[in-house]
This record gives sequence, structure tokens and C-alpha cells, in this order.
Amino acid sequence: MNEEGAAGRAAPIRVTASIVLDPAEIEESFVRASGPGGQHVNKTSSAVQLRFDVRHSPSLPGDVRHRLERLAGSRLTRDGVLVLVAQNERSQKRNREEALARLVALVREAARPPIPRKPTKPTRSSKRRRLDSKKKHGALKSLRRGRPDD
Repeated sequence: MNEEGAAGRAAPIRVTASIVLDPAEIEESFVRASGPGGQHVNKTSSAVQLRFDVRHSPSLPGDVRHRLERLAGSRLTRDGVLVLVAQNERSQKRNREEALARLVALVREAARPPIPRKPTKPTRSSKRRRLDSKKKHGALKSLRRGRPDD
């Protein structure tokens, strides 16, 4: 049995241990690919345009949804739909696999919580180095003033 389940439905897509995407949430459309390829590219619709509604997906927890929206950048529409286009491969099947892999990778990246920043203080020696540098620079500038001798 391939990706299809026993009832003819596509199998759920496991992204992480806690996040599973329902294939029904993913919409695919096939368009003609741009670029070189001769007659083949003009006759077949091998490029895949994958659409995933990030904002209204029941599969994504809220924090993951917000991080995914930030990660998506210009690939996210105003309505919160993530649009991925895959057209590097010659076959429609491979482009579908590539687009799906990119979606899974994006969601997986968004699922990782950011590492919290630990506030640090400058060391005493780094403060001293900074102040010494400022004094040197100030002395140099005062020499440039060229005060007339009294």
C-alpha cells in the first residue's frame, strides 16, 4: 500500500510527534512550469502549487501557527494561506513530493521553540578596554584641534 489509506484516503502526514497534518487541509493545483524544457514543458502541467491554510488549520497549535506565519514571509497570503511552488523537477509526482517535503520542513522548523536569550553583563576588563579606547580617541581628537600656543 502506498500513501493512500485502506479507504482510498491519503494517509496523515506526521511532522513531529505531536503535529500531524490532515492531507485534506492541503490543496494542490498543477500549472505549467517556466524555464527551459522544449516541447515537453509547453504540453504538460508539471509544476505544483501547494496551498495550506495556516491561519485556520486545526492541526497546528497556536504558538507553532504564529512562528510558521513569521517564517513563511512573502509566501503567505493576506488570508493566511501558505503557497509553495515546486517546478524544479520534470515530473509532476516529484514536484508534488518536493512541495510536500518543503511544507513539512517549514512546519517542523516552526515547531521548534526559540531558544530564550540569557541576559549577560559585560566583564570588568571589557568595560576597561572600551573606556581606554574612548580616552585614546578623545585625546587624538583634542590633538587635531590645533590650539594656538599662548
